[in-house]
Amino acid sequence: MSAPKATASGVVGAILGIVGMSAIAGILVTAMVTPALAVTGIAANNSIGMFENLPSYIKPDALAEKTNIYATKSDGTPVLLASVFEQNREEVGWDQISQYVKDAVIATEDPRFYSHGGVDIASTLRAAAGNALETSASGASTISMQYVRNILVQKAEAIQDEAERDAAYAEATKTSVDRKLKEMKLAIGLEKEFSKDDILLGYLNIAPFGGRVYGIQSAAQYYFGVNASDLTVAQAASLIATVNEPNGLRIDQEENIPDNQARRDKDVLPAMLKEHKITQAQYDEAIATPVTANIVQPSTGCQTANPIGAGFFCDYITHVVKNDPAFGADEDTRWTNFKTGGYQIYTTLDVDLQTAAKSAIDNYVPYTYDFDLGGALVTVEPGTGRILAMVQNKDFSDDPEVTATNLGASAINYSTDYDYGGSTGFQVGSTYKIFTLAEWLKTGHSLGDVINGNPGTLNLAQFKDSCTGGNGGTYSVKNDGGSAPGNVTVMQATRDSVNLAFLRMAQKLDQCEIRKTAEAFGVHRADGDPLGENPADVLGTNEIAPLTMAAAFAAVANQGTYCSPIAISKILDSSGNELPAPQSTCTQAVDPTIAAAMTVALQGVINGGTGSQSNPNDGIPHFGKTGTTDSEKDTWFVGASTKLATAVWIGNVVGTVSIRNTSINGESGGNVRHDVWKQYMTDADGKYGGDAFPDAPSLLRNGVQVQIPNIAGMSVDDAKAALTAAGFDYDDGGVIDSVQPANKVDSSSPSGTASKGSTVTVFTSNGQLRTVPNVVGMSPDDAKKAITGAGIEAGQIVFDGPSSGNAKVTATNPGAGNPIRFGTDRLRVTTKAG
Repeated sequence: MSAPKATASGVVGAILGIVGMSAIAGILVTAMVTPALAVTGIAANNSIGMFENLPSYIKPDALAEKTNIYATKSDGTPVLLASVFEQNREEVGWDQISQYVKDAVIATEDPRFYSHGGVDIASTLRAAAGNALETSASGASTISMQYVRNILVQKAEAIQDEAERDAAYAEATKTSVDRKLKEMKLAIGLEKEFSKDDILLGYLNIAPFGGRVYGIQSAAQYYFGVNASDLTVAQAASLIATVNEPNGLRIDQEENIPDNQARRDKDVLPAMLKEHKITQAQYDEAIATPVTANIVQPSTGCQTANPIGAGFFCDYITHVVKNDPAFGADEDTRWTNFKTGGYQIYTTLDVDLQTAAKSAIDNYVPYTYDFDLGGALVTVEPGTGRILAMVQNKDFSDDPEVTATNLGASAINYSTDYDYGGSTGFQVGSTYKIFTLAEWLKTGHSLGDVINGNPGTLNLAQFKDSCTGGNGGTYSVKNDGGSAPGNVTVMQATRDSVNLAFLRMAQKLDQCEIRKTAEAFGVHRADGDPLGENPADVLGTNEIAPLTMAAAFAAVANQGTYCSPIAISKILDSSGNELPAPQSTCTQAVDPTIAAAMTVALQGVINGGTGSQSNPNDGIPHFGKTGTTDSEKDTWFVGASTKLATAVWIGNVVGTVSIRNTSINGESGGNVRHDVWKQYMTDADGKYGGDAFPDAPSLLRNGVQVQIPNIAGMSVDDAKAALTAAGFDYDDGGVIDSVQPANKVDSSSPSGTASKGSTVTVFTSNGQLRTVPNVVGMSPDDAKKAITGAGIEAGQIVFDGPSSGNAKVTATNPGAGNPIRFGTDRLRVTTKAG
């Protein structure tokens, strides 16, 4: 088909265009020959005034590069978890690019690159004439001018405001004379500041190669699976063919391959041969080589970290970036910097522990089991706050289409707070009791103190709260399994997780101070609301993230020093410079002696208590605490060695299905938390080991031992006064059958000695029992008198044997000294003739 003929008006316009371009060309020649004159802005006439007023200098900004996130292997080797990017680009140096690439782009795009000053006058005039006459002609843009245009596009894409960004992009890419003139002048200025090699290198690093692939290194890796230094003649020519029309000639779309090969074979390779950049043999070999892509998908997005279950940890890193001012002034800026800054982020994640955690979760917690079952495990290192493992029973995906149809995928990180993964946390149950335990010990109490653990109804007005003023009403509570253990030591109450004992401990404390102690351990609600401090919160009704609980238990293991969790060890910018990383802040939550006493009690949980099934029994000391919530919808085990603190949560993502009453993979649901913790910590102990925990002072273990007054036979008021004076708390044990007179004290529990401050339960007599006197050897008449004299009615006496003459009593049933109920029980008196 022949080219269309030019119209008369088109020819006239063309001539005028050539004249204008000729005038500008004079200035351009002057600028290239005598740069000093160009800087002063000398103009031949008004026709080039617009050129004179254009900016003359442009500075390339740091290129948008992908950010890489790494974990660490046991030998210290970094392992790529994922890359996050707006533009898939890896900037490389001059020696990291094949000479074939450099030769191909110069031969095709700008053969006189090394001889002109930024603008090729001959090409500019030829292009102007060709465009005006509507004939085919080569383009006027030099490599320097194309570099300028790409810089302007890059600057536009970095603008945060969408409207401003779109306007700047349109300005940088519009087809107009003034835009071309601007490129020309900026290209001249660029050549005054940078060497030719630097300009060519900058162009190859910034150039788009289709989709989100930018720069020659990422293009080589994505399209051919090789580094830019290893590209063949044919591969280099195919990539350089792409820059002419990146999205139309990209070879990851099969329909584009014929057009790419056509441009390679008709334009790029012939140009390289013409410019003597390749030999005839190289040309023939390249022409004979079909364009064959070897697409290597980049590790993009956190879902690529799923093979070791680290997708959610990776996502946590992105939220750390969004929330930390170290990455920018506001969230949008931080996120843009993250996706374009080319950071190398080295995280705290231990690949060995992460792999072990994923194995334990995979073995015991399916992603669904007749309901939306959730499971999460987090490990924090005591003393550093480093998060070493974070896994759950789902795969990470932030694609709504995937999560809507696949119950095994989620964008919600169960291990973290809402602001760091979208979860509002879970009620933690009895794991929260450790903060009441800490406050108990802080206020001078001991593990040996005795508390009434029986179920009952509590008067809420008796709970002190210096922050809110307290509450009214009553609170009826049961122990797990309905147990009624009676008086127990705090050590026993912790081991067996006795609800009522901890509530009665809380009655002696300040609810506000319990909350403050929890906060000192870094505890906070996952949804950002303030921690509750009602009596029910003692039993764990606050909804908290597993990461928060792991960090709190790490503080106990770290002799009472809390270190805030961190996930990033080191950050390098795109130039390899180290940037400030978020740091762990360590503060003393409780005195080391208090922490030591806590570990003593909590070791009892895993050594014979409610957490026995979690014990690895591998010779490494551990402590921990179980937790089960109302309706048994959430189950926990949180524990630690001196080296690692791990929280395991198994529960309902939504709903209230009883975990305990559900069989999960043939196992009682309530035991799954133990199975996971035991398997994982056994593996983790094998790598990290662990030491003995410090022993607690005797005073915190046993308290001050005080003799309990003998109050039997006292009135209730006198008994209460005597106990209070001795340093004990009085507790009414109710009325019981007793030989003491009615309304007099029968007995107390404990008796003998107890630690000062313990609760002594007092039992009051109903006066219904009498003590059988010793009447053996007496005559029946004398025996009867003695028995009735002891308060036993005559009608209760039954004689077995003669009751007169010389008969003697040989035995009684009940025997002497034993009680008998007044008025109802029978006293059998055995006699025998003398």
